[in-house]
Amino acid sequence: MTQYIFVTRKLPENLLDPLRSIGVVDMWEQDSPCPRAVLLEKAKKADALLTMLSDRVDEELLQKAKKLKIVANLAVGYDNIDLEASKKYGVTVTNTPDVLTETTADLTFALLMAAARRLVEAAEYVKEGKWTGWSPFLLAGSDIHHKTIGIVGMGKIGEAVARRAKGFDMEILYHNRSKKPEVEKELGAKYCTFDELLEKADFVVNLTPLTNETKNLFDEEAFKKMKTSAIFVNAGRGASVDENALYNALKTGEIAGCGLDVFKEEPIDSNHPLLSLKQVVALPHIGSASRETRIKMIELCVENIQRVLTGEKPKTAVV
Repeated sequence: MTQYIFVTRKLPENLLDPLRSIGVVDMWEQDSPCPRAVLLEKAKKADALLTMLSDRVDEELLQKAKKLKIVANLAVGYDNIDLEASKKYGVTVTNTPDVLTETTADLTFALLMAAARRLVEAAEYVKEGKWTGWSPFLLAGSDIHHKTIGIVGMGKIGEAVARRAKGFDMEILYHNRSKKPEVEKELGAKYCTFDELLEKADFVVNLTPLTNETKNLFDEEAFKKMKTSAIFVNAGRGASVDENALYNALKTGEIAGCGLDVFKEEPIDSNHPLLSLKQVVALPHIGSASRETRIKMIELCVENIQRVLTGEKPKTAVV
């Protein structure tokens, strides 16, 4: 029996070729998110779905998808998927860990540097013709070297960010559900409570997954605990941050600046208050967006689908 595979975003055709030997590949031929109604209709006949973080795979979908065997999510995170419902309906869920670790760490540290040294603001200053001469404190930012970085969420990406911080002779603090003795030994990182990290760090970097415990973790009280010179970087999940509280903290000078690659609602509205502030560096969720890494992520999704549809165990199963 021919198997049906639905891909929810336009991807390079050649990377999907391996799937054509085991079934029919149908793809949403646009770079914009697949409409919910289309996704629900396609899911009814799908043996496999290759999904993005923007695709909600919930009980409603799973109940309709009688043939569905696997959801291969093109991301490390999977908070868009109801895991309990997936177990209930016997659907395998996979993600793409490891292959994007270093690339996302590159972007996270670049975001930290851009916010600290006001790089976006400075680049626009030149392009807008405002640069008329040199001045000692023209667009002066903050040093990064020998400062203290506080990493909230010391998973593999957090560890990779810490290695980059080590190269800048930074003191490394971290907060995590569990201690990481091997990271402490290798990098000299120090475990501390969440509050201690907020109080001591010059750069607070969020890399936590989205859970009930991390939703709105960075709220008004959290920002009040930070140094007034602190820079906040979020490359984890947008919903971990109370964006109104962040805006107020920046507006009132409770913290100095921030770099954001993720937002509560994506894409973010161009009229969002955060985007009106010069001390905010905002990116369109491009943490893993290098060509090399995105290709590896797609290849891993394809391999997971191949394995499940041919009766083998997937390579990176979540459930």
